Amino acid sequence: MSKKLEKVLVIGGGGFLGSHTADALSNKGYKVLIFDKKPSRWLRSDQEMILGDYSEEKDLKNALKGVSLVYHFGAIADIAESKRDPFNTLYLNILGTVKILEAIKKTKVKRFLFASSMYVYSDLGSFYSVSKSSAESIIEAYGKEFGIDFTLMRYGSLYGSRSQDWNAIRDFAKQILKNKKLIYSGTGKEIREYINVEDAAQLSVKLLDKKYANNAYTITGQQTIKVDDLFSILFEIIGMKRKVDFLDDNSRSEHYGLTPYRHKAKDAKKIVPTEFKDLGQGLLEIVEEVQLELDKSES
Repeated sequence: MSKKLEKVLVIGGGGFLGSHTADALSNKGYKVLIFDKKPSRWLRSDQEMILGDYSEEKDLKNALKGVSLVYHFGAIADIAESKRDPFNTLYLNILGTVKILEAIKKTKVKRFLFASSMYVYSDLGSFYSVSKSSAESIIEAYGKEFGIDFTLMRYGSLYGSRSQDWNAIRDFAKQILKNKKLIYSGTGKEIREYINVEDAAQLSVKLLDKKYANNAYTITGQQTIKVDDLFSILFEIIGMKRKVDFLDDNSRSEHYGLTPYRHKAKDAKKIVPTEFKDLGQGLLEIVEEVQLELDKSES
């Protein structure tokens, strides 16, 4: 079947990573169906919006009609929120995934691509990490028992346009622009390999190739940076004198410092963009987007 005729269902396609992946799929000629609880702010004219709840069987059955490929980005992805609300995190991230797999069993879907996290390698990440690790094991079991081909996409530190307020880089930029200083819970010595969401979306589409089926992939950037250095770059881009208050509290106790890896039996291949958006350019775009939002809120 030509990809121009293939229908791709993007669950959670109205969100940060989901919307960018939907756009990348449309750019490749796929017929993209965005499935979410509310209309996407970024819906394109060549995409179709399906309103529904992936925890509801009837909604899934309707959305999956004629679909060949399914991406699942729907989840509670904020670690802090997962600590505040473990029940909903586990219900949506684990049982919600099971309900999708049950619905897929009854269809001709060729691949299920699941948005996971590098936190599956770690004993940190609170209930978010637990939910993603558990969902991965369930997906692998469904693959083995029912022949559902899958791809596990373990994303690293994402940033870029359309991000949520709790996204780290967006939060840093907003604090500086609004308060002319930054308050950070941690030492600043933490290391990250940030990847722009547009690059991550391109890699997510690349994983549709048959050779990537039934395996796990770490999706991260190639620009390693210390968080404290990131702060300096942001202040310089914005044109303000650097002012950072480091808090020695427990609010980031579930976030990793130098690496998410712990001695756990989780294996994956790493996939990175060969051409990618420079971190400085990406930071500039976020600063400009946040500034526009602040200007609108004040007008």
